[in-house]
Amino acid sequence: MNLYVSLLRTGVPAAAGWLIAQAAVIGLQLDEGAVSGILTPVAVFTYYGLFRLAEKHISPRLGWLLGYAKPPVYDTQPLNG
Repeated sequence: MNLYVSLLRTGVPAAAGWLIAQAAVIGLQLDEGAVSGILTPVAVFTYYGLFRLAEKHISPRLGWLLGYAKPPVYDTQPLNG
């Protein structure tokens, strides 16, 4: 389940960041290279950071905007090997 949650909470911000960047291309008439190289990663980081902070400080229910309402919980026991 943690793998599913972590993938979902990575994929949703990536998709949202891409959509935000594409909207900026249309609205601001930006160069495609600037969007793919700079704006998309910044939008993804900003989207994730904003909703992660909102989830932590406002309401855990806002985690749904990251694809799943609860962050994954990882086992903290060291691996034997």
